[in-house]
Amino acid sequence: MNLLLDNRSGVPIYTQIYTQIRAQITDGTLKADEALPSIRNLAKDLRISVITTKRAYEELEKEGYIYTIAGKGSFVSPLNMSFLKEEKLRQIESHMTEIMTAASACGLTKQDVLEMWNTIWEESK
Repeated sequence: MNLLLDNRSGVPIYTQIYTQIRAQITDGTLKADEALPSIRNLAKDLRISVITTKRAYEELEKEGYIYTIAGKGSFVSPLNMSFLKEEKLRQIESHMTEIMTAASACGLTKQDVLEMWNTIWEESK
């Protein structure tokens, strides 16, 4: 598992850990039932507080990305396809909102954006 932290960004460290582990789970880099580093080992490797690592793991577990077995550690949860699809739909909606905001700022109409989309879609085939 590869994590890169940026102390200068405005994003809390636990959020950076959470986001990067979640991304590695959803893209398949981390496989179902794969063991994650212990909270203490990850904190030591990243040179951060155990509390910070624990908070990231708790968020991941709360959202169903990982599960913990007492005395054994934390593991990647097997993701069901509907959960994965829902996550991707949320990402698409977020990107579409960004597109709408940018298009409005440029004075583009819905029709302009749809024409751009259709062109890109056809070129990708």
